[in-house]
Amino acid sequence: MMRQVWLAAVVGVALACHPGGASGRQAVPEPQALLEKGQREFRRGGFRRALPLLQRAALELAVRDPQAAEARYFLAECYFQTGDLVLAAEEFRQVADRHPDSPYAPLALLRAGDANLRLWKRPELDPSFGEAALAIYQELAGRYPGSDAAARAQLHVRQLRDWFADKTYMNGLFYFKRRAYDSAIIYFKGVVANYAETPRAVDALLRLVDIYRAIGYAEERRETCAHLRRYYPNATGLARSCPSDTGAAAPPS
Repeated sequence: MMRQVWLAAVVGVALACHPGGASGRQAVPEPQALLEKGQREFRRGGFRRALPLLQRAALELAVRDPQAAEARYFLAECYFQTGDLVLAAEEFRQVADRHPDSPYAPLALLRAGDANLRLWKRPELDPSFGEAALAIYQELAGRYPGSDAAARAQLHVRQLRDWFADKTYMNGLFYFKRRAYDSAIIYFKGVVANYAETPRAVDALLRLVDIYRAIGYAEERRETCAHLRRYYPNATGLARSCPSDTGAAAPPS
């Protein structure tokens, strides 16, 4: 009997001293504490250390908790900073959709657009990510007009429009060099119609002049030259493509 009592006492002491024992058990951090610790790591640049903390905080905080949007926003920023742009875009999107009244919502839409913009690496590549970015920036302007995030998005919209103009122009140039003039005209007119404010609009008009000269469309050539002189009088190559005598032949650029 005494031996059994002694064994029970030894086991009890061992359990009490073990980290999983009753007196040594560590309390699970509250979601708010996880969020604060994750944010500290984030601000120090420890994005990979912050990730698991913010993941747990975002999971444990109730959707209606005001800090839920904050936790998910910083989680998305961690994904962005570590290069996981697809996940970042998804998490930013969830911030705006789940917490539309949060002050983080407009900024999250901006960053969702930024993540997609960064995924479109060059104009000549598949523009799907660029199209997604533009749609998100436009949504931001519609949902949160007048916000600082919407104003910042306009800078990226201009970049996107330049890239879309580049892509459309390069498609036209592909057909132009192969003398597939009908297809080239469609693309070059698309640049002029949709991206008139971009530098590529002038290039597209000059290439249209070259095509009209090559295929003998004198009237179209005169109209295009008149448009260039009116709206782009200082365009490089204008005098060469559109000499004063618009009926005179000029060598293609």
